[in-house]
Amino acid sequence: MTPPYRIETERLVIRCYEPEDAPLLKEAIDSSLDHLRPWMPWARNEPQTLDEKVELLRSFRAQFDADENYPYGVFSADESRQLGGAGLHPRGGEGSLEIGYFIRADSIGQGLATEVTAVLTRAGIEKCGLVRMDVQVEPENERSIRIPRKLGFTEEATLRRRLEPKEEGGPRRDAILFTMLAEELPGSPCMAYEYLAYDALGREL
Repeated sequence: MTPPYRIETERLVIRCYEPEDAPLLKEAIDSSLDHLRPWMPWARNEPQTLDEKVELLRSFRAQFDADENYPYGVFSADESRQLGGAGLHPRGGEGSLEIGYFIRADSIGQGLATEVTAVLTRAGIEKCGLVRMDVQVEPENERSIRIPRKLGFTEEATLRRRLEPKEEGGPRRDAILFTMLAEELPGSPCMAYEYLAYDALGREL
């Protein structure tokens, strides 16, 4: 099943992008470049113009609608501010999706990435019928590593040279692979995070 187009928690809206979100995305990234560049290879191409952001979000929406990849914006509950980004990515084979996330610099330390990861894990297993959810984190990214550990993911292995280089022409980076199986979800800390999920027509799933 296609992942939800929209997920709501008490303080967040996690949803498929629209082109008109470009100003919010640009502001969130432009204000956080020093925070993002050490960990997000795409940040080396920032800042982009507003028109470039519109085209990026058009491509994100096209990927989502085509069931190729599922990028999400993470917004405040009233959707007036973008707090970060997330995604469900088909990188681990059939029956699984990989969760990615970033939080803008002035909103870190509030548990937002943990909340996003928890509800995406629940949605992937409960609404899409997936058998496994994955998270890959660079070993040096200690803040990000704490998130899957806190939520009860199993640390499976360090995968050598799995992540793209930080800089063009640089070395590929190692990744620690964390996984949660469907049967492990009910007893995990993810269950403490409540959410509502909706399809492309706004129908609750």
